[in-house]
This record gives sequence, structure tokens and C-alpha cells, in this order.
Amino acid sequence: MLYVVTGPPGAGKSSWIRAHAKRRDVVIDLDLIALALAGPGHDDRDYSDVLLKVAHRARQAAIHEAEKHLDQADVYLIHTMPQAKARAHYRRLGARIVVVDPGRRIVEQRVRDMRQPGMDAVVTRWYSQQARQRGAHTTAAQASRDW
Repeated sequence: MLYVVTGPPGAGKSSWIRAHAKRRDVVIDLDLIALALAGPGHDDRDYSDVLLKVAHRARQAAIHEAEKHLDQADVYLIHTMPQAKARAHYRRLGARIVVVDPGRRIVEQRVRDMRQPGMDAVVTRWYSQQARQRGAHTTAAQASRDW
């Protein structure tokens, strides 16, 4: 089964996966990929453009390969804001879309407290996109704990 986990930055997508994925499942998380590719002592989530380009390519390769093995393993994919083409592709694969959203106020506070500057713009974009797409596809809304 493919689980596509969406939500704004700071919503708790990685935490949701840690609570649901089993040891032998595949987890594709751009933050973890970038961190694995970064040099020693690298700041968490403060990546250079080059590192992000490499991490995005690695993520795409991981997704492509994981799709071939959905009959053998559950795959958890974090995709913050999938566009229509990606959502259609995930639906063809029979994916379950999980939206992790503890609410805008909580997300904005978490981003202020824990993320690099500029992520507030991503939060705004995510909520704007959600408003436009409301009802366009089936999702399983999942509130986050107040960690």
C-alpha cells in the first residue's frame, strides 16, 4: 500500500509516519534524504540549493523504485503539496492520501519556533492550495498531537 502523507510544514507528517510505519516499511521523506546527503554537522532543514537538487533527484528515484514493490511493502511518502498530475498518479496506484493538519495556528507557531525563515510562505501556499482543492479528492484528515 502506498500512503501519501501531505500537510503543511511543521504539521507532524514525519511524526505521523513514525507512529504508523513498521520496521520493514519504506519511508520516503525529503528532509531525511537531504540530511543523509548533507555533510557532517549540517543544520537540520537549512539546505543549500545544490543539496536540495540532489535530494529531489534521489527522492524521485526512490519513489520510482518503491512503486514497483507496493505488493511487497508498505510505502510512506511525504509529499507536502502534490499537484493534480501527482495526485492522479497516486490515485492510479491506489494510494491512501493522509492529510496531517493540526490547524493553521498551531502550524504557524511551530514554523516560527522550529523552522528556517521563509517557511511561513510555504504554510500560506499550502493552506491556499487546500482551499482551492477542497472536495477535489478524497483525503483522510489526520489531526496531529500537540507535541
